[in-house]
Amino acid sequence: MCVELTVPGFVDLQVNGFMGIDFSSPDLTEESFLRACQALLQKGTAAFLPTIITSPLEVYERNLPVMASVIALPEFQGRLLGLHLEGPFISPQPGAVGAHNPAWVRPPDLNLLRQLNRWAGHSIRLVTLAAELEGADRLARLAVEQGMLVSLGHTLFSPTDLDRLSQAGAAALTHLGNGLPQMLPKFANPLWAGLADDRYTAMLIGDGHHIPDGVLRAMVRAKGIARTIVVSDAAPVAGLPPGRYFTLGNDTILEESGRLHNPTKGCLVGSSATLLQCMNHLASLGFLSLEDMLAIGFYNPLRLIGVNPELIPHPDNKLYFDDKLRKFYIKSEEPDDS
Repeated sequence: MCVELTVPGFVDLQVNGFMGIDFSSPDLTEESFLRACQALLQKGTAAFLPTIITSPLEVYERNLPVMASVIALPEFQGRLLGLHLEGPFISPQPGAVGAHNPAWVRPPDLNLLRQLNRWAGHSIRLVTLAAELEGADRLARLAVEQGMLVSLGHTLFSPTDLDRLSQAGAAALTHLGNGLPQMLPKFANPLWAGLADDRYTAMLIGDGHHIPDGVLRAMVRAKGIARTIVVSDAAPVAGLPPGRYFTLGNDTILEESGRLHNPTKGCLVGSSATLLQCMNHLASLGFLSLEDMLAIGFYNPLRLIGVNPELIPHPDNKLYFDDKLRKFYIKSEEPDDS
């Protein structure tokens, strides 16, 4: 049975770029950023947070105003919900730093955060930082005072760090399970600590490559529907064909399967999927109801960043769900049931 959804699409809190447009590139322009946003909003994503990763100061100074000017345009009201600042206040440690350049990582700096938010026209909605860094709690308090959601990511936190940052206002975990070393202590590690702490909502990359299917099921069940959000972590090459690309500062391979990785570092470099594709992967696993999936793909992310769902406009390309095929689709891209 196919049903038309009552929601306008999905809400993605982590999008690094789309169709070859890199939001952290020193060559980003208003025109290219606008074009990428328009394209993604036709692919089942109703609203999202453009994300800039750890970058040199001159890139922040250039790109944040560029993105802020587009976010302010009338056509993107209720669609571009602010910016996600993923870095530079993250762990520089191997594994935890992930695909970010450790040379550009910075310790928590209150004046720098204020400056970044000024460059962004006070449009930063979410900031990802490492909880174990000295001064992370002070930075978190300032971020919350300035209207930002604080999420912990690219971090090697302990339960004690989670306590301290929760008291400072942190409320989420950026792509839990990723941005971590391949080898961790069996029990005393951020994955278990993050799953066990009910004060934090976990954002999970649902592309089928970042988290194995069995682990994804277990993580959703551990956090519960109310504390789970699916994100794409879409890289700039999302929407492009398989091949070799330089993206987010990395020489990468995009495989036929959709897996995007840096073979030298041995790490993934974001995702090649849209949030619609991520939600379809989750749907294919068959353990969640439609109501559950709409919660983690639409209502939960909006609640986390404090946005009223009624403010998200409904596009002309309506979203449907085929219960037989366990697949979401846009009407113009009706699925083949053969």
